[in-house]
Amino acid sequence: MSLVINTNVAALVAQQNLATSNSQLKVSVQRLSSGFRINSSADDAAGLGRADQLKSQSRMIQASIRNVNDGVSAMEISDKVAEQITNIVTRMGELAASAAQGTLDTTNRTYYSDEFDKLKSEIDRIANTTEFGGYKLINGDTSYLTMYIGFKNSTNDQLSVSLKVLTTGASGLNLSSGILGSITGALSALDSVSAALKTINDARAIYGASSNRLTAALSNLQVTFTNYQAAESRIRDADFAYETAQYTKNQIMVQAGTSVLAQANTLPQNALSLLR
Repeated sequence: MSLVINTNVAALVAQQNLATSNSQLKVSVQRLSSGFRINSSADDAAGLGRADQLKSQSRMIQASIRNVNDGVSAMEISDKVAEQITNIVTRMGELAASAAQGTLDTTNRTYYSDEFDKLKSEIDRIANTTEFGGYKLINGDTSYLTMYIGFKNSTNDQLSVSLKVLTTGASGLNLSSGILGSITGALSALDSVSAALKTINDARAIYGASSNRLTAALSNLQVTFTNYQAAESRIRDADFAYETAQYTKNQIMVQAGTSVLAQANTLPQNALSLLR
């Protein structure tokens, strides 16, 4: 190799290699300080795309988990209200049975009729005030609730729950006021109470089955969320064992490159020995 002083080729080569080592050391520091293997699209463009897709789907699954929990809450509220209405209707049946007694005169039968009618009004009041998220659940205003429980636009990502009418009107429990004024009316009320109890039990069966289905969907979403998070982690997160080894290697390469560059900068001085 020629001995020249205007262009120090060895120093240029050393500078180039040192710049590469510095760049690699910077990447190692960034990964170790952030905890991510991918900090920009330049690190792994394809991996970043896949990781971001998994992250987006995970966020949507989290929202769906909250949706399912809201659905379970709505079913539990409906079921507890139906349980209370069952207690009231059971008491109304007791009153109807008492009013059917032939030894009662009109005045005494009125006592049973008054309580029967007030309990009927209380059922309607409860039905008209039971709501969740602004939707009336059992008074007939809302026919069904549709809950979004997925992360795509398909019928399998939605779940609809039918809601029963539990008011005392003809479309619900079909209980009438003033019916206990006679033995015949009291006996008729017993049939109405039996039919009302069946309607309530049918509604509670729907609430229980829907709640169990939502719970199963919730478990599936939680498993899916965990797996998606793990998949994203395998793509995006840094392997500290590997990155620490790379950091140590790059640190040594920078130190060695700096030392070699310092020595390369002194090579042109060898030309001075020819002038002595």
